[in-house]
Amino acid sequence: MIYVIGFLAQVFFSARILLQWILSERAKKVISPAIFWQLSIVGSYLLFVYGWLRDDFAIILGQIISYYIYIWNLDKKHQWKKLPFIIRTLLLLTPVAAILYMLKDASAFVDQFFRNEKIPLWLLIYGSMGQIIFTLRFVYQWIYSKRKDESLLPIGFWVISLFGSLIIVSYAIYRRDPVLILGQSTGLIAYSRNIYLSRRAGN
Repeated sequence: MIYVIGFLAQVFFSARILLQWILSERAKKVISPAIFWQLSIVGSYLLFVYGWLRDDFAIILGQIISYYIYIWNLDKKHQWKKLPFIIRTLLLLTPVAAILYMLKDASAFVDQFFRNEKIPLWLLIYGSMGQIIFTLRFVYQWIYSKRKDESLLPIGFWVISLFGSLIIVSYAIYRRDPVLILGQSTGLIAYSRNIYLSRRAGN
C-alpha cells in the first residue's frame, strides 16, 4: 500500500514533466503551463505522505520546501482561487499540521527519522543534500519568477534539476527505493532537453 502511494505520486510528477516537455516542444521554447503546477501539488501531497510512511526524512524535507512554491505558482496562473475553499484549506494546513505533530515530541521525531537503523546517518545526509539541491530549483524558480512577476521555468531551474536528480537517483539505488529510482530517472531526459531548448531560445 505504501508503494502504491509513492508510485502514484511519481505518476503525477512524471506527467507534469512529460506535459511540460510536449507543450514546450510545440511552442519551440520552454514554457510554464498551469497543468505543471496542478500536477505538482497533487504529487507533492502524495509523496509527503509516502515519505512519512517510509520514515524517510530526506523525502519529507524536499516536499516541505517546495510545497508552498507550487501554490504560489498556481496563484500566479490564476488557478489557486478556482479550487474549492475546503480543498485550499486542506492543502494549506496539512503540512503545517504534520510539522506541529512532529515537533510535539521532538525526541521521538529524532528517533524516527534521524536514528533510523535502516538508513545510516551519512546516507540520510547525502539523500537530504540531494533533496535540498533538487528542491532549491523551485526556490530559484520562485525568486526568478517573482522578479519577472510571472510564473516561468528558466534554464537555471533545469540545470539544478539535473544535478539534484542525479544525486537522488544514486541515493535511491543505495536505498533500493523503486519509487525514487523510477520517478527521478524519467526526468533526466526532459531536464536535458529543456536546457537545450532554453539555450537555443537564448533564455
